[in-house]
Amino acid sequence: MSYEVFYEEYGYPMKGKKLEKLIQFLKEEQLTYDEGIDFTVNLVDSKGNIAATGSLEGKILKCIAVSDSFQGEGLAAKIVTILISHALSKGHSHLFLFTKPDNINIFIDLGFYIIAGTEDVVLMENKKGGISEYVNSLKSTVTYEDTGAIVLNCNPFTNGHLYLIETAAKQCEFLHLFVVSEDKSVFPADIRYELVNKGVQHLNNVVVHPTSDYLISSATFPTYFIKDKFKAGNINCLLDLKIFCEYFARILNIKKRFVGTEPFDKVTAEYNSEMKRILNEYNIEVVEVTRLEENNAAISASLVRKLLAEGDYERIKGMVPDTTYDFLISVEGNKIKEKLRIMN
Repeated sequence: MSYEVFYEEYGYPMKGKKLEKLIQFLKEEQLTYDEGIDFTVNLVDSKGNIAATGSLEGKILKCIAVSDSFQGEGLAAKIVTILISHALSKGHSHLFLFTKPDNINIFIDLGFYIIAGTEDVVLMENKKGGISEYVNSLKSTVTYEDTGAIVLNCNPFTNGHLYLIETAAKQCEFLHLFVVSEDKSVFPADIRYELVNKGVQHLNNVVVHPTSDYLISSATFPTYFIKDKFKAGNINCLLDLKIFCEYFARILNIKKRFVGTEPFDKVTAEYNSEMKRILNEYNIEVVEVTRLEENNAAISASLVRKLLAEGDYERIKGMVPDTTYDFLISVEGNKIKEKLRIMN
């Protein structure tokens, strides 16, 4: 069968009946339509049926499927070519791809390389050895036997975060801090990174890194950014934790990962629970640190955001480092305050 019998159907993303049709097609192919998708292309046959589909979320290719009736027609290659072209037009050249384990060879032939996988899904990228190259760039010139790590979002950086870091720094020779690079928080990634970096300058055994696309990102752990927290019970963080263990911990000789107790966020709490189970398999100790409290209440970034929206700087001052407070009362900090006020 020639390609000419199909026509291309685009969605930015799909809506209405076209979305319903797409969801049903993916269901038949044992896939689910993901939240966050911003572009979809379908190849539709002469009867109006979807023959193949693929979607993009930023730089991530996902929900790629070809109907059994049209296997061997080269439709997967056509879908991927269109998705790559669209991603490039949006400025994304380093791309990631989700697929089922059975489809790995299709995408290897299209220039993608395996990062990590589970029984259900494989994550690939279009840069050979990209993740190893990135993690190796973070290595210290000195090798430490007792090395720890913390992965934080810090939206914004609070005294609670600082307490966790200072506690961890006392329990290991060297501590890697990874600040989430994904820009889906109220405080932009570059500001969160800067606030953490400034806030730990007094700790000489601590180094701060961005996570890039490889830890707690839409590529490795999309559920983390789902606003409907009741879905926490369905999170699948195995891929993210395997990447941490098989690349970050192995290359950087990380023996401990520190986390704060999580009384508020169900997604993070379940992530911490899964972390203990999985990291134990790699002989990495998970050290849980009790959250810092003020006035018998745990300090949280969400509370700081609430108080910021209300303009309650007096209460905020006791919850954040001076460097964070100075930012919050700045012109740029006031813009975030107004954004929060409107959101609330």
